Amino acid sequence: MMNLKRRKRIQDTLNILTEQRDLLEILKDEEQEYVDNVPENLQGTERYETAEEAASGLDEAYDLVNDAIEKLEGLVD
Repeated sequence: MMNLKRRKRIQDTLNILTEQRDLLEILKDEEQEYVDNVPENLQGTERYETAEEAASGLDEAYDLVNDAIEKLEGLVD
């Protein structure tokens, strides 16, 4: 059984991760919006490819942080 001190530290970590996940969501949405609105004649450029990679990386990071949150929530429930 987990003691109160460790449970509190996990809850504090959950709070931090939740804030960071929310920031990642904003960033990934902004980057995806940029990618979605690039004119067709600029698609395929290096800048566009970099933005696509960034959007994909942010999406993956968001998913990983969200998975960590879900696992930690299972420990403090």
